[in-house]
Amino acid sequence: MQISGPVSQRYQALVQQGQVNQDDAQTRAAFALDRVYARLEAQGDASNKGGWLSRLRIRKRPSPQQSRGLYIYGEVGRGKSMLMDMFVEMAPVAKKRRVHFHAFMQETHARIHAYRRDHPKSGDPMPAVAKALARETSLLCFDEFQVKDIADASILGRLFALLLDAGIVVIATSNRHPDDLYKGGLNRHRFMPFIELMKARLDIHELSAETDYRLARLQAAPVWFTPCGPRSRKALDERFDTLTQGVAAAPLTLDLKGRSLAIPKAAGGVARLSFAELCVEARGAPDYLALASQFHTVVIDAIPKLEPQKKNEAVRFVTLIDALYEAKVKLLASADGEPQVLYPSGDEAFEFERTVSRLMEMQSGDYLALPHLPSKPLDS
Repeated sequence: MQISGPVSQRYQALVQQGQVNQDDAQTRAAFALDRVYARLEAQGDASNKGGWLSRLRIRKRPSPQQSRGLYIYGEVGRGKSMLMDMFVEMAPVAKKRRVHFHAFMQETHARIHAYRRDHPKSGDPMPAVAKALARETSLLCFDEFQVKDIADASILGRLFALLLDAGIVVIATSNRHPDDLYKGGLNRHRFMPFIELMKARLDIHELSAETDYRLARLQAAPVWFTPCGPRSRKALDERFDTLTQGVAAAPLTLDLKGRSLAIPKAAGGVARLSFAELCVEARGAPDYLALASQFHTVVIDAIPKLEPQKKNEAVRFVTLIDALYEAKVKLLASADGEPQVLYPSGDEAFEFERTVSRLMEMQSGDYLALPHLPSKPLDS
């Protein structure tokens, strides 16, 4: 019989308060996080004990077992992010960080670039990057762990070996088992040592809940709000908070090989942007494909009725919806009317009819129940 710890106790308190439904799979994942909590607590106790080591302020490096982390994988909407965020809030560690994996990798590439710029003759930048990260945090928690870029795949093994050897505890949530990471990617054989490292140094736990709670939340309320204005914005605020389960939203930038797409708010696989940011700015298919690949749900604010002369905006919107639809991304939006009145006339009106049809289908229960189909690795 499992002995409950702080994480599972907090989870049960939320169940009793009616904030979450009792789910045996989530309970088992909470127990797995309890075990990590206990290791962190024991590690902290050991470092605080008296003796000549502590008096000299020399901290003994944690053993691999003490620094053993956790990799939680499972389908979308099963509660992985909720449980990890609960753990991060409670973890008995002063230096801890919770970050979207994509944002962490962008930051890491920037660190590598800066080191090579400042130390052109120093060779391998990875030890310095890992040392800097180890100074900043003892607990790294990654949400939405996925690998789609050869640039990320090529550095992960070296970086994570150094981080884990430094005693950093890693927690990660993902939709994929480690064996399925970067599947079909270019030169994947070079990535296999990283997978073996993860399996050797992290406990692998499947959160196999039968219920897709995010789908239930999507289907419980409308996904298209009219007209634009304070009431629709408030409704989207509430829907965004519900879908992200209170996970703190933060800005995120998608790197598009020389260009970038800034996401003002992102959390738990949900992105929120305005129509102006997506379709008034000069955007194209690569931007929308990256967005559709990275996020399972997109929230768009303030879609206007387009005048006939707004051809460029109409073309971009058609391309955007095509990308979201093909990847089966869930769409929530506020608009100045139903889809069929958004662009009734103009040079692209005929093409827009397909977009109207897709927007109507994307509001249906059948569409909302479809799994997200992100594109294959970008370099495959």
